[in-house]
Amino acid sequence: MKDILIKLIPEFNLIKDSSLKEKVLRTWEEAIQFGNWKISDLLNLPFALSIKNCPVSLIEHVRGVTQVCSESEKVLKKLYQGKVKINRDYLIAGALLHDIGKLLEYKKKEGTLVKSQLGTLLNHPFSGVILCSKQGIAKEILHIIAFHSKEGEGKRKTIESKILYHADFMNFEMFRP
Repeated sequence: MKDILIKLIPEFNLIKDSSLKEKVLRTWEEAIQFGNWKISDLLNLPFALSIKNCPVSLIEHVRGVTQVCSESEKVLKKLYQGKVKINRDYLIAGALLHDIGKLLEYKKKEGTLVKSQLGTLLNHPFSGVILCSKQGIAKEILHIIAFHSKEGEGKRKTIESKILYHADFMNFEMFRP
């Protein structure tokens, strides 16, 4: 399944640390299995249930956020030359995993997508942190995932979490009515 995931989301290859890349891919595999999804489902899952007839899939959204994070890191590193330290692998891993909890938050019911029971109790940042912690993902990346959404207001501590937050909302706001 890892090869299929890399074909769907080639940005996995942006992670230089092979151990971290493996953990990120295993997290995706576990989320897919836990949510009882097929690979074909991933191509049609909207990234936001709150957007009526959402035109963007979760895969497209994750790729978009990851690419914005990747390019932002390059620009900031070049512009500020040593004045800011950004852990690129943590940023990329956080971007690839920021919405992984949606694979647990969503479920199919009578041909439509709705929030699962878990999704009504825990928003996706929380279930995402649980999934990732099971794979031994670094606490700095868990921070990025936990605070990427509205739950993070006033709590983002790392530069990586701040970059991800803005990249995510740039990609969200374009499609929100």
